Amino acid sequence: MTKPLPQESLDQIFLTARSFNGYLDTPVSEDQIHALWDLMKMGPTSANLLPARLVWCVSPEAKEKLAALALNTNGDKIRKAPVSVIIGMDIDFHEQAPELFPHVPNIKDWFPDPAVREVMALRNSSLQGAYFIMAARALGLDTGPMSGFDNAGVDAAFFGDTPNIKSNFISTLGYGDRATIFDRLPRPAFGKFNRID
Repeated sequence: MTKPLPQESLDQIFLTARSFNGYLDTPVSEDQIHALWDLMKMGPTSANLLPARLVWCVSPEAKEKLAALALNTNGDKIRKAPVSVIIGMDIDFHEQAPELFPHVPNIKDWFPDPAVREVMALRNSSLQGAYFIMAARALGLDTGPMSGFDNAGVDAAFFGDTPNIKSNFISTLGYGDRATIFDRLPRPAFGKFNRID
């Protein structure tokens, strides 16, 4: 039986963690990027299908290309962050299914309908995006997830040669500058949005 995490860990991952609008001038290493992926890939997805496809924009050129497709102030956030990440989703995730879920030899045949695959890809890549945020926090990094961008433009610019991959959302990544955040926004008590039947 696993034990509850200590309060310090709960604070770091959930209770005092925040989404950041800006970062300290501290780089994120490629080793840290790999470590983040090695954590987030362990989160559960339907039949271990792992449809998320990530583009880690580290170079100024990649960040500028992405920033140009962002809305409002998101462009500056992307440019100034040490790393900006596109969390994409592979509509043809079933092509990898025999490797990722070998218990069922014909698992590829479970997903003939592209519309059904797209719903599954969105659901499960969103889960993986949440694991990305939690993994970053667990490793002492901060994130700034956002949805204000031109999806079709990002798909053309970053996934043009793989039309089966679509963008889901974007997140900045680094060591957050607490001067860039607002006061904590309200979170409802259990009874407002929950019920136990």
